[in-house]
Amino acid sequence: MTPLLGAAVVLLAAFIKGAIGFGFPTLATPLLSLFIDVKAAVVVLILPNIVMDGIQFARRGAPLAIVRRFAILLVFGALGTVVGTRLLVALSSRTATLILGAFLLVFVTLNLTGATPRVSARGERWLSPVAGLLAGVVGGLTNVPGTPLVIYFQSLGMAKHEFVASVAFTFVVYKLIQLGAVAYYGLLPWSLVGMSVLLIAVALAGFAVGLKVQDRLEPRAFNRAVLGFLAALGLWLVIRSVHS
Repeated sequence: MTPLLGAAVVLLAAFIKGAIGFGFPTLATPLLSLFIDVKAAVVVLILPNIVMDGIQFARRGAPLAIVRRFAILLVFGALGTVVGTRLLVALSSRTATLILGAFLLVFVTLNLTGATPRVSARGERWLSPVAGLLAGVVGGLTNVPGTPLVIYFQSLGMAKHEFVASVAFTFVVYKLIQLGAVAYYGLLPWSLVGMSVLLIAVALAGFAVGLKVQDRLEPRAFNRAVLGFLAALGLWLVIRSVHS
C-alpha cells in the first residue's frame, strides 16, 4: 500500500467519525486490510481512534454521569475485549463479520419500518452486561466494537450530544484495553507503533472537518446519517465476508 493511499483511507474514515461520532475503525480496517495484513490494520488504527474519541468526549462529555450509567457495560466490555483479542490471535474473523453485517441490516430495516427496538430504563439494567460483552468480543476480533454499541445506544433513544459522548467515552475505555491486549499478545511491534503515530496526524485533519459537519446537523438529520451509514456498513460487511 502506498503512503498516499493509506493516508486517504484514514482521512476519509476520520471525517466520517467526526461527522456522526463513530465509524473510523469500521471503515478504515477493511480498507487497509486490502493492502496490509488484517491484524496489522487492526493494530495501527487503535492509537488514532483513542485520540479522536478523547477529543470527542472532551467536547460533549459528562464523565461522572456516563461512568455511573455504563459502569457495568464497561466492565463486561473489558472482559469481552480480552476474549475477542485472544480470538483474533487464533481464529478468522469472517464468521463474526458476516453475523455483524446481517445484524446491522436487520436493525436498520426495523428502524425504517417503525419497529425500532427501544430499551426501557428497567431493561437497560439487564441488557447492559450483554451489550458490553458482545461489543467487547466483536471489537477485539474485528476492531469494530462501535457497531453493537451504536445499535444499543440508539435503542436507548439518546439525544444527539448524549449519544456522541457515550459512544466516545466507551470507545476510549475499550480501545485502551484493546491496546494493552494486543501488546500482551505480541501484535504491537515498534514498526507498527511508528506507523500508528503518523496516522494520528492524518486522522486529526479529517476529524476536524467532520466535527464541523456534526455541529451543523439537526438531530433528525443526524439520526438519518447514522442509520444510512449503518445500512451501508451492514451491506458492505456481508458482501466482504461472503467473498473473502
